[in-house]
Amino acid sequence: MMSSTEIAGFVLGLVMVVCSIRELHWSWPLALSSSVLYFFVFKSSLLYGQAVLQLVFAALALWGWWQWLRQGDNAQPALRIQRLPRGGWAVVTAASVVLWPALAVLLQTFTDSDVAWWDALPTALSLVGQVLLGRKYLENWWVWLLVNVLSVVLFAYKGLWLTCILYALFALMSLWGWQAWQARLKAAR
Repeated sequence: MMSSTEIAGFVLGLVMVVCSIRELHWSWPLALSSSVLYFFVFKSSLLYGQAVLQLVFAALALWGWWQWLRQGDNAQPALRIQRLPRGGWAVVTAASVVLWPALAVLLQTFTDSDVAWWDALPTALSLVGQVLLGRKYLENWWVWLLVNVLSVVLFAYKGLWLTCILYALFALMSLWGWQAWQARLKAAR
């Protein structure tokens, strides 16, 4: 059953990703708002990893907003779209491999989650993706694509159909984001 909270989070989430793709700093306060709403949606669905992740997203939204608003000495944005440095995927993979079981064990130990491992996987990857997005690494879009595909399955299992649609749209938007950021990166060189 869709709630008004889920509907509002859905709308804000879509607008937030469009703003991220266009590199508009307004994506971050929208992320904050959508995350707070989705905290309640996920908590009521016993998706505690996703619920806590929304609180982390809210905090990271403040960090991301600051990152994107910072200016360098020449009054230009301090951050520009960039590629992961050499060895970056190794760090992304290592962080994900460490976070996933750690979060799953926490969920199994401290909650009544019926999908602790499946909840923990997109949660761990989302944390990595959010950091990559905040630092404007082009590769964040591939991480988000994986997160979104996994999340569609998880939310379908939980019967969160509107959120399934949202994350399916997020998956498509991840591809759009990759293309848009890649074109901007090439144009800047």
